[in-house]
Amino acid sequence: MTQGAGQGPAARHTAATPPFPGYAAPPPMPPYAQSAPPVQPPMDAPEGYTPTARDLPVIGQAVPDDIPTVALTPLPEHRSPAPPPGPGPLYVVGDVHGYLDELLAALAAQGLIDANGSWCAGNTRLWFLGDFTDRGPDGVGVIDLVMRLSAEAAAAGGYCKALMGNHELLLIGAKRFADTPVNSGAGTASFQAAWLLNGGQRTDMERLQDHHLQWMSRLDAMAQEDGHLLVHSDTTAYLDFGDSIEDVNDAVTEALQRNDPDEVWDLFRKFTKRFAFRDEAGSLAARELLETYGGGRLVHGHSPIPYLLGEVGTEDADGEEGGTPVVDGPHLYADGLALAMDGGVTMAGKLLVVQLPLGG
Repeated sequence: MTQGAGQGPAARHTAATPPFPGYAAPPPMPPYAQSAPPVQPPMDAPEGYTPTARDLPVIGQAVPDDIPTVALTPLPEHRSPAPPPGPGPLYVVGDVHGYLDELLAALAAQGLIDANGSWCAGNTRLWFLGDFTDRGPDGVGVIDLVMRLSAEAAAAGGYCKALMGNHELLLIGAKRFADTPVNSGAGTASFQAAWLLNGGQRTDMERLQDHHLQWMSRLDAMAQEDGHLLVHSDTTAYLDFGDSIEDVNDAVTEALQRNDPDEVWDLFRKFTKRFAFRDEAGSLAARELLETYGGGRLVHGHSPIPYLLGEVGTEDADGEEGGTPVVDGPHLYADGLALAMDGGVTMAGKLLVVQLPLGG
């Protein structure tokens, strides 16, 4: 006799020949289960073992196959991930000159940082136009803030970037070259003397570290965003360094890397020039830069708006003679081709943080 599928050995025991001592045969199966094959206990089952019938009867009405026995929680509808957002709004910051508290207040007023001074503007784009130090009380604190916001903005999908100002060049030179004589074009000078003359703060120099210098030395001189040509100084001297934004930025970075005091002084001297777009030929000068580097409008810092409006004569003016300069916002001039962003915070003016483009 052959084996059946899952039936075990073909030879079967009878009641007269129990398989092991103490084995008790199961009771007779009811009529509804007569067709089920008998349950065979394992040969090595212990004494008193009672096998369980394989086909137990179903009590009650049969349940259709398509009705679940437990409540099912519907799965959420599959949705494709939202496409990544495009560029966020564009903001620019004028000259800060060490006024850290005023900068924090201006950034918070625009919703760019929270009460703790941390980035909360998502994918917003923020550009600083340079001149973080000198004249004000905490230039290194301003640099630290901008460096931190750069990391926080990048993590949130936006960015915070900065341009090279003439005061960054001055501070780099004072730290690197100190009293080393340089050819100023008007006799012998030094970065240290020029830095102190232009509002250098000894507390900044004491706190300045290598990572601050490295960060400043890698700043770009110009950039273009949404048709705005961003520069620090209102000068055409950028044309001396190349015919493209990339060429100008590379030339400035390479000059700083060569670490030659006269070459760095020449950079500082050219970036200190101003008022190229203020006079009758100002629109022609602005248009020359825009045609060379691209964009529809120049956005710059460097020359305080009270200068451009003729309200004060020198940056050392204390605002008493003729009254304190009033600055409500950026100054658009040169036939609408230039936008001045230095609100004159060093002369009781205003530290400007504005969204571009103005007026939509």
